[in-house]
Amino acid sequence: MEKHDIYRQELPHRAVAVYVYLADRTNRQGECWPAISTIARDLKLSPSTVRRALSDLRKAGLLKSEQRYRDNGGKSSLLYKLKFQ
Repeated sequence: MEKHDIYRQELPHRAVAVYVYLADRTNRQGECWPAISTIARDLKLSPSTVRRALSDLRKAGLLKSEQRYRDNGGKSSLLYKLKFQ
């Protein structure tokens, strides 16, 4: 899927905004790991709206996420993998 195809999807505007935000921050493998609070602050959305948008993207098959962990075993930010590359 090309990045611009996101606009052809039947998604709420919150999901499109979060997808574009994540796509702008991915590495060559289509991965990024911003915190939900960072996404919310940068997009001027509430953290709960960002969580709903991430859920929308997962349900649409456009995003996978996995929990990352620190060396001491504590949780770190999620790793997001976008479907476009």
